[in-house]
Amino acid sequence: MLNADQDKEFGPWLGRQLRRAGMTQAQLADKLNLTRAAVSAWITSRAVPRAETQRRIAEILEIDMDAVRNLADNVAGNLPLQWHHRPAHPDGGREYGNAAAFAFGADLSVLAREATQNSLDERRDPTSPVRVHYTLHELTGEHLDAFLKSLRWDELAEHYRAAADTQQKVGRSLRAALDDLDASRSLLLLRIDDYNASGLTGPEYSDGRFAAVVRRQLDSHNKSDKAAGGSYGLGKVTLWATSRFSLVLMNSTLSEPHEGHTERRLVGRLDLPWRTVDGQAYAGPAWFGEPDTEPSHHGVSRSWWADERTVRDLHLERPVADPGTSFLVVGAHDASGDAEGLSDMHEKLVNSLAEAFWAAMIGGRDAGPLLEARVTTLRNGHVLIPEQRVDPRTSRPALCRAFQAYLDGETVDALISGDQVAKTVVPLTVPPLRSAGRTTGEECVHSAVLLLTPADDTEQRNKIVYMRGNRMTVVERRPRDLPLGASPFQAVLLAGYATGGNGPETELAERFLRASEPPEHNQWGRTEELTSIYQRGALSRLREFREAIDEAVRNLIGRREIRSDGGPSVLRELLKLDGPGAVGKRRAPNVPTVRSVIAEVEESGSWHVRVDLRLPDAEDPWLLTPVAKFDVRSGGRPVVGWSLLTAADNCRIENGNLVVAAGARSAVFTGLTDPRTHPVRSSYARLIVDVHKARGGAA
Repeated sequence: MLNADQDKEFGPWLGRQLRRAGMTQAQLADKLNLTRAAVSAWITSRAVPRAETQRRIAEILEIDMDAVRNLADNVAGNLPLQWHHRPAHPDGGREYGNAAAFAFGADLSVLAREATQNSLDERRDPTSPVRVHYTLHELTGEHLDAFLKSLRWDELAEHYRAAADTQQKVGRSLRAALDDLDASRSLLLLRIDDYNASGLTGPEYSDGRFAAVVRRQLDSHNKSDKAAGGSYGLGKVTLWATSRFSLVLMNSTLSEPHEGHTERRLVGRLDLPWRTVDGQAYAGPAWFGEPDTEPSHHGVSRSWWADERTVRDLHLERPVADPGTSFLVVGAHDASGDAEGLSDMHEKLVNSLAEAFWAAMIGGRDAGPLLEARVTTLRNGHVLIPEQRVDPRTSRPALCRAFQAYLDGETVDALISGDQVAKTVVPLTVPPLRSAGRTTGEECVHSAVLLLTPADDTEQRNKIVYMRGNRMTVVERRPRDLPLGASPFQAVLLAGYATGGNGPETELAERFLRASEPPEHNQWGRTEELTSIYQRGALSRLREFREAIDEAVRNLIGRREIRSDGGPSVLRELLKLDGPGAVGKRRAPNVPTVRSVIAEVEESGSWHVRVDLRLPDAEDPWLLTPVAKFDVRSGGRPVVGWSLLTAADNCRIENGNLVVAAGARSAVFTGLTDPRTHPVRSSYARLIVDVHKARGGAA
């Protein structure tokens, strides 16, 4: 009677019908003249009743046989939706708000970052991107009234008033929100839809995605996802923090059936402070759904499988059947004050998504992007600002170019032309876990990747973007000790799974860096998790990693061919080296040679040069004296003075000389000429830099 696929769905289906009919398993067993164990075996999918027994079940539940054959839901009638408020703690404890919500600001950029990262962590099909759609929707007049009615707002009004009467921070914010709703008669909804995600799968109360989001705090449920961005289980709280009424509704299309269903699993959650209503004290949270009829959770609101009309009335439609979840933030706002009107909020969402996830939106020849994002703004169901696809190439062209080149294997070792992308490897030493023991624990070295490319005029300059995992930006920072006059650049540091690697060292690096991030996931530094689970030296390894990144940047910006940024037609040969073995313009192999030079004229009239030297192996230090000369159009070459000499890499400056350590194979220094010593204007002469061997230097 039932096919093989329906056999395992019959038990959950029968359980739902018994709950809706208010009938226990024991009562059904009595009516069927069977043991309770037999009914229990059906409910737990260990057995399926025979055809004759199924007909008797249909008669008892007063449904037709077609409903049994098709496992049609809601056959025993819908239970009325309700708000269930958690009773106060019997020990007298009180929470005047959700402490987790204060870990983040009620800022749209924070919401976009955290909610989208959660969607990326739940990507279902690794060959296709997660698609997220943010919709701002302002309701007024009859549209507002219809929504509030569907939400059972009248049942919530007393609880809101009681919570707003407290003198705590959350109470004052609620009072302002209620006053604004009464005065303006408008309400802003923000719906966040994701597709190609897992959806809120799992049981109502035990372990699973649903319980982690709807029932629990600090449950990240990312244990199986090695590349997950989140680790604290706090990111979801930004949804409630962005709601002025601390209220979020959810509609999920599941990637795995639950109770025989996958579509339109609805539930709502409200987070209020402790309050008293009609003499009854309540602890804080409340849930919107059907009343549970199971004895262990009797009266608790549970999720329900909604019909299409209910979904429409609650503004939770999902136009595509792909798995994922729609979160509806009721009374959305941006507490930062940066975005007050709808157009400002729309623009902030677009910019925030591009800033945080630009790399996830870039695909290569062999693999597409991880993420697609769109933003739309409505008013009373009508389009106010049309759907806008987030394109990070418009705001971060150089960074996108750099990552695209990496994905396509088109990077170079040194920059030559203006649009090239240089790549180098930066080592990250991962310390052993404390659990490994001092004698058995071994460090491993992960090869992070640094990409560097010339900056575009529209971008911030001379910054490094750090990322790991699913390519979300962790932090942007300016490297230290950049040489004076360095050409503007943008750089990307890829670590862990962001490199595209998948070996054991990659996994260890990913876990190490994730442990070093605070709840906001906006830096790599000291955390309790880092210092408690890794052996001593973990912070030093992070510091060494940052120093190695900065050094790699300095090296890459020095490896450039000679160019002029505004002086004379310079510079085919800026640098000459005097040393033993030189024959004409040819250099003997046992003396320093030029790897590359950058030279430009500053606004002050000074020549700024950066010289990258290649040195032969030597047992003694090199001691070199840089000398600057003007190659004027007539006469000799007058020497000009230095106003500043700076050691950039593998060297130091002592008394105007360049000291290069024994065994060093390269060195970089920069110099700034003193315009007071120039015999003519810089634009009238070529600059020549001679590097002489000073007395006492290596031969």
